Amino acid sequence: MPDPIANLQSLVRLPTMSRLPVEDTDWEPFRQFIALLPELYPATHSALERELVNEYSMLYRWKGRSDGPPTVLMAHYDVVPATPDGWDHPPFAAELVDDGVGQLIVGRGTLDDKGSLVCVLEAVEANVLAGHRPEHDIYLSFGHDEETVGSGARAIVDLLEVRGIRPAIVIDEGGAIVEGIFPGVSGPIAVVGVSEKGILSLSLTVEQDGGHASMPPKLSATARLATAIVRLNKRPFRASFTSPVVEMISTLGSHARNPFRAVFTNLWLTRPLLLWLFGRLSAETNSLIRTTQAVTMLQGSQAANVLAERAVATVNIRVSIDSSVAEAVEHVRRAVADPLVTIEVQHPNEPSPISPTTGAAWELLKASIEDAFPGTIVTPYVMMAASDSRYYTRISEHVYRFSPFEMSKEERGTLHARNERMHTSTFLSGVAFYTALVGKL
Repeated sequence: MPDPIANLQSLVRLPTMSRLPVEDTDWEPFRQFIALLPELYPATHSALERELVNEYSMLYRWKGRSDGPPTVLMAHYDVVPATPDGWDHPPFAAELVDDGVGQLIVGRGTLDDKGSLVCVLEAVEANVLAGHRPEHDIYLSFGHDEETVGSGARAIVDLLEVRGIRPAIVIDEGGAIVEGIFPGVSGPIAVVGVSEKGILSLSLTVEQDGGHASMPPKLSATARLATAIVRLNKRPFRASFTSPVVEMISTLGSHARNPFRAVFTNLWLTRPLLLWLFGRLSAETNSLIRTTQAVTMLQGSQAANVLAERAVATVNIRVSIDSSVAEAVEHVRRAVADPLVTIEVQHPNEPSPISPTTGAAWELLKASIEDAFPGTIVTPYVMMAASDSRYYTRISEHVYRFSPFEMSKEERGTLHARNERMHTSTFLSGVAFYTALVGKL
């Protein structure tokens, strides 16, 4: 029988780091990853058809017993770059560590997103070995560059669209099993992304004469840029409750203890108070109610004694689902209010449509979560990060973002950061979730 933990370790040890520019990516670990999967999952590769898309993304088809809208289970196997600096254990060693509570797998990709990919493959392998065949087709869609440009997932969706395939349900990474995120609610909560924010980056650039740092002008390029950044930070985007957030408040509020229950279930009266509260409670709740902006990169002079002739700041923006890229850009222009600061839009993506929280697709996912994690409250939410699933909204109205893992706040903080890790018990619960889900299809 396959060993899920050993399989995850083997795949985490391959440093499939996607980079920008794309030319900087080392593709050899990606080729090794693709080649290793048939060795780890022979039954899956015997029963399912696999084709490579854009050279490195993978699309599997498990042919069903009859025609009908298929299911798509998604994951990606590229990871953000990591070096050993600052890690307690090497990022691609996939070491097993005892933290006093249980055993951990430490490594880049355990949470994002090789853990989900291995759970899906373990589930399919187990069901194939048990003699199961789905009623309708199941597709496995594994992207190779989700962390950069998403070209693999886009190409897969293009291919499915040309073939006339419209999935009944699409499940990708996203929300998880969490606790302590909502006032007055104890116990685990499964947050399922029914939409995700738009995303873009803006380059704020100031160009002016440089010179020797011993004779600075009244307002240098870097000082003008810093002023623009301060102005932008002082003008947050408008706050509002979108329909998925309203449903989340209603769902969780009905399980809250008083006085929180009264506050959350009477939104018609308490909306202004709750908007104020969400804006201050945490970074996560603040991000639920507005478009966010974060200055992530700065560039200036190449030497300590040289005035910058060109100063650049990169602003990463996540667009609320009741807004648009155009509205976000206009907000930044008005906040900066300086014609000498040029603004360039990079890689814009509009917010995703909202998937329904009624009907067969939602009920299947909700029931599967409740079966795998008894006592868990299932609620919709808006995913703040971007995923490859946004491309699938072109061909399916039922796109959901859920990772079947229990994650503490500390563990969520290791996503794209040092010491990314997952408890083995959490990972095995994810395997059980997908095994049961696939068995229902």
